[in-house]
Amino acid sequence: MSLLVWGLKKKLTVTGAVTNVDVGELKRFPTSNISNALAGNVPGIIAQQTSGQPGKNTSEFWIRGISTFGASSSAYILVDGFERSSLDEINIEDIESFTVLKDASATAIYGSKGANGVVLITTKRGKAGKINIDAKVETSYNTRTITPKFVDGLTYAGLMNEALVTRNKGVAYQPEELELFRTQMDPDFYPNVDWLDLILKNGAWSYRANLNMHGGGNTARYYVSASYTEDQGMYKTDETLRKDYNTNANYKRWNYRMNVDIDITKSTILKLGVAGSLAKRNSPGLGDDTLWGMLFGYNSIASPVYYSNGYTPISHRDNVNKLNPWVASTQTGYNENWDNNLQTNVTLEQKLDFITKGLKFIGRFGYDTDNSNWINRHRQPDLYKANGRDQTTGEIIFDKMFSAYDMQQSSGSSGKRREFLDLLLSWDRSVDNHHGGVTFRYTQDSEKRTVDIGSDIKNGVSKRNQGLAGRFTYNWNYRYFADFNFGYTGSENFAPGHQFGFFPAFSLAWNVAEEPFVKQHLKWMNMFKIRYSHGKVGNDNLGNENRFPYLYTIATTGYNDKGDPNYVYNWGFGDYKKQFIGAHYTQMASTGVTWEIATKDDLGIDFSLFNDKLTATVDYFYEKRTGIFMPREFLPEIAGLESKPKANVGAVKSRGFDGNFTYHQKLGKVDMTVRGNITYSKNEVLEKDEENQVYSYLYERGYRVNQCKGLISEGLFANYDDIRNSPKQSWGTVQPGDIKYKDVNGDGIVNVQDKVAIGATTKPNLIYGIGASFAWEGFDINIHFQGAGKSTFPIYGKCVYAFSESDWGNIFKDMINDRWVDAETAVKLGIPANENPNASYPRLSYGGNSNNQQTSTFWMRDGRYIRLKNLDIGYTLPKNFVNKLHFNNIRVYITGSNLITWSKFKTWDPESANPRGEDYPLTKSITVGITVNL
Repeated sequence: MSLLVWGLKKKLTVTGAVTNVDVGELKRFPTSNISNALAGNVPGIIAQQTSGQPGKNTSEFWIRGISTFGASSSAYILVDGFERSSLDEINIEDIESFTVLKDASATAIYGSKGANGVVLITTKRGKAGKINIDAKVETSYNTRTITPKFVDGLTYAGLMNEALVTRNKGVAYQPEELELFRTQMDPDFYPNVDWLDLILKNGAWSYRANLNMHGGGNTARYYVSASYTEDQGMYKTDETLRKDYNTNANYKRWNYRMNVDIDITKSTILKLGVAGSLAKRNSPGLGDDTLWGMLFGYNSIASPVYYSNGYTPISHRDNVNKLNPWVASTQTGYNENWDNNLQTNVTLEQKLDFITKGLKFIGRFGYDTDNSNWINRHRQPDLYKANGRDQTTGEIIFDKMFSAYDMQQSSGSSGKRREFLDLLLSWDRSVDNHHGGVTFRYTQDSEKRTVDIGSDIKNGVSKRNQGLAGRFTYNWNYRYFADFNFGYTGSENFAPGHQFGFFPAFSLAWNVAEEPFVKQHLKWMNMFKIRYSHGKVGNDNLGNENRFPYLYTIATTGYNDKGDPNYVYNWGFGDYKKQFIGAHYTQMASTGVTWEIATKDDLGIDFSLFNDKLTATVDYFYEKRTGIFMPREFLPEIAGLESKPKANVGAVKSRGFDGNFTYHQKLGKVDMTVRGNITYSKNEVLEKDEENQVYSYLYERGYRVNQCKGLISEGLFANYDDIRNSPKQSWGTVQPGDIKYKDVNGDGIVNVQDKVAIGATTKPNLIYGIGASFAWEGFDINIHFQGAGKSTFPIYGKCVYAFSESDWGNIFKDMINDRWVDAETAVKLGIPANENPNASYPRLSYGGNSNNQQTSTFWMRDGRYIRLKNLDIGYTLPKNFVNKLHFNNIRVYITGSNLITWSKFKTWDPESANPRGEDYPLTKSITVGITVNL
């Protein structure tokens, strides 16, 4: 049995932690990206989607969580035996099987690539018979799950007055000016613009279509497919420019695939594969990230959309990057990005039964090319600022802040090619009740940049890996199982003597259900298998910036381009007349650098009961990652090194559990299936080279990877007596209503020495899902809920800290309803007082407040959520009817995705865990579609 086709292996014989994913269930999720369907569907996978922007709306995912702070924590993805950089470049309709390998016994054979788990995908291939055609077309209308909401102009102006008055400054707007904001009698000077409503559509459309054909004869078979995806963006556009170019955030992708199998002889099969994709992404001229920064920064009273005479306004005189959002979105040009890849492969399968029965050879060779290109076309109109009115005529006086420029163009590209060689020899044999197998595998791959390699010679040198792996399996009567496998892998990243690593693993299993006593007395137990695995897996990914770390780098010391004498050696006094150039180390050599090693243990149970009505799998896992590559932060500057040496000095442990269950039941004519899964993972940094600290809680060691550190909030200062009787805080003068922090070390001063671990991590430690399916006389209903837990994230930024950047920044609606307001300010402005020290928002400030803007528990938010991830209702037309139309099958359906989200945090979607909220929101959708087969 080839290790590259785990998906074909029966659950009965698997001894490691392996999940065979039901591809049919994934297809029910109407998404352009497979990764978005993984969370809550696949046990062992923790996934998170952080953006809804077309072309960037993919999910990060980790197998059993994050177990390293090194360069890579991503899974190793293989499609038909060849490495791929992303799941989302694959058309889900082309997938035949989807398998996740989670423990060392399943991944050790992948050597340096398997430390973070492995995803195996096999694509569909042709079968002998007449041509078979499948088609699928669906259309989705997408809206936003949660859209951030800002206060209106009148409220904003009032809050600005409060922020100034409560800090003993004068008001910005008099009562009659506030009335002008309300009535909009003078929008040139007193505008009130809802920029989000102006820029964003209510929703946008997506279109997906797929067509595949397969068939063939006894000597040759084929599978051919093509698909198209289009996700339209939610930005409004200027209709006057519509014929010239598009400033919306659209994304289009075309996928194609052709698999051909040829029987050269009865024992020899030649397999050919060609696949690829072409993607195009469009965005506004200043880019999506910049646009969202302006949407969140440009408040509702900063300026009108256009002045009454047609001039284009800008609110800030000295900063062209603080543009009117409508101008930024529609009047600054557009960007285009193209990504295309071509993947070709050839496989030869040769049965060697003439040597010994069960012996088989498989040889694979693959050649890929990837290219990316971008063109940015930018323009800018004249930008004006209204500067009062002429005392005689009443006409507005305009100052021209920035001049227009016509469309300007810039471009760039990148590219690479990859070569793969995979040779596999396997032997499977059964004699009576003895079943065994042996597999040996040799691999090598090479990746080389082909475009934009610059002057650094390293960029033009291929990245190479090679490895030898083996696997030995044995089971007696499908009752007792023992597997051993190893990987002996080489990497170019390490110095001679350290380039090869040996990674062994073993697994044992006992199927209790096959014991005679159980078979005789517990006939309802179809399978009950207990398994254990232990092993080591390597990782050689040190990051692109750390290539060849065993070599030192040297630079010339001399004048820089500006003639700065600080770049030379000076052997004189004062006048710098004794100046010499020379050479110096820019990076020390790390000759002893070697593998990051993951030692994994897994204890699992698989069972199937009541004629397979109830099936379940539960696993407990433990992993210790050692040899994590990192800089030596402990070295003091007095050592005189320009750069810090790097070494394998980090260590992390992680542990947790995952599992899933499925229950099938027939209720009359209704077929019912209930399913659920859960994944929990928690890590801890065991070793990390850090600067010396006085207090142990200041180290990262002992806490989670990417653990947030901050101050502990004790509410707000109630009054000046409270301030005088509390430890001194180190971030400026505080007043009643400012945030009070805990003096953790008890030295009477609150400062950076009091920052401790707060909350969990922004990546969820818990992912779960539960759902059910019902089928009755052609109708089917599928419902799935997905949730996340053990996640917190800090919030900050110009919209969270009101007026922290003066008048640059909106204010989130409802966030400051329960703010602290002193009685004196309340009387002056005619607003309610609120001197509650437990208020949810501190006293307002104008221009920033260093004390209140510290990362602390006050600004931590709960990232837990549960959502109705998918609701799918379909109807399969009766067979006798569709046959008359010369079809084999027709199904129509309507699907809702991310329909409802329940969460404590409601300002923006908690799954994104974005601390500012300044990103394209996640989307929910309603989809209608049809699938046909003929």
